[in-house]
Amino acid sequence: MAEPLNRRAFIGRGAAAVAAGLAGPAVTACLGPAPELSTRASPRLTARPLAPTVTATPGLTRLGLASGRDGLLYVPQGYSSDTAWPLVVGLHGAGGSSDDWSSYLTRAEQRGMVFMAPDSRYGSWNVAGYAWGADADFVDAALAHTFQRCRIDPARVALAGFSDGASCALWLGLINGDLFTHVIAYSPGLLILGASAVGKPPIFISHGSLDQVFPVTVTRDQIVPQLRDAGYDVTYLEFAGDHAVPAAVSEAALDWFFGAAPPPGGDRRRAIADARGGATR
Repeated sequence: MAEPLNRRAFIGRGAAAVAAGLAGPAVTACLGPAPELSTRASPRLTARPLAPTVTATPGLTRLGLASGRDGLLYVPQGYSSDTAWPLVVGLHGAGGSSDDWSSYLTRAEQRGMVFMAPDSRYGSWNVAGYAWGADADFVDAALAHTFQRCRIDPARVALAGFSDGASCALWLGLINGDLFTHVIAYSPGLLILGASAVGKPPIFISHGSLDQVFPVTVTRDQIVPQLRDAGYDVTYLEFAGDHAVPAAVSEAALDWFFGAAPPPGGDRRRAIADARGGATR
C-alpha cells in the first residue's frame, strides 16, 4: 500500500519537530484536532494474552472502541479457541487509517493469523511527542479487546507499521518487548531508542531505495546500525521502489515472522503466489 499523498505535506510542515521527538501543538494542527491528553505516565502497555471471555466473530469487525477513528479486527474463518493463534498488529502511515491494511485481511486468512489495526487518535502517530499517551491508551485498549475475544499465542505477537506507523512500531514495540515478540517496520523515518526498552524482540525493516519521503539512507545508515549496536537482531530488506510496501515485501516480513513454526491454518502456496504478483501491500 502506498501511503496517502498528504504525508508529503506533513513532512514539509512538521518534520523538524518530529525528527527531534518534540512534536507540539503546531505540528498537531497540521494533522487535525488534538485528542484529549492522557494521564498515562509511561508507554508501557498492560494488555496481555489471556483466556478469551468473549466469543470471537470470524471475519472482519470494527473495534467499536471510538466513534470516528476506530480500527479493525480480522479473525480467520477457521478460528478456534482450542488453538493459540499468531497476532499481527498494524499501524498505518500519516493521514491514513486501519483500512489501509485491507490486503492483510486476505493474508490473515491465508496465513492463519489474527490481524488487528487501530487508528491513531488524530492524523498520525505522535511517537513520544505531544499527546503520545492518547495513542498508547488506544493501542492498549485495542489489544485488550482482541485478547478478550481471541486466544493469542504469547510467543507470536508482532507489531508492524508503515512510515510514521513504522517509527511508532519501533518506539512502542521496543518499550514493550516483553509483549511484542517481533517488530516489523516498513519504511521508518525515526528511531527513538532509550533505556526504557524492555526485552530484545527481533526486528524486520524494509525500505525503498527510491523513497522520496524518508531517504533510504536514514534507515540503512542510521536506524539499522543503531539497533544492531544496541544488541537487536535486525533483518533489513532494501528494495527498488518508492515510499510503499510491495506485496513481496509483506510476504517476506510474514515469512520472517512465522519462521519455521507453521501457522495453525492457511494456504501458504496462495501466499507465495500473491507475493509474486508485485502489487503494493
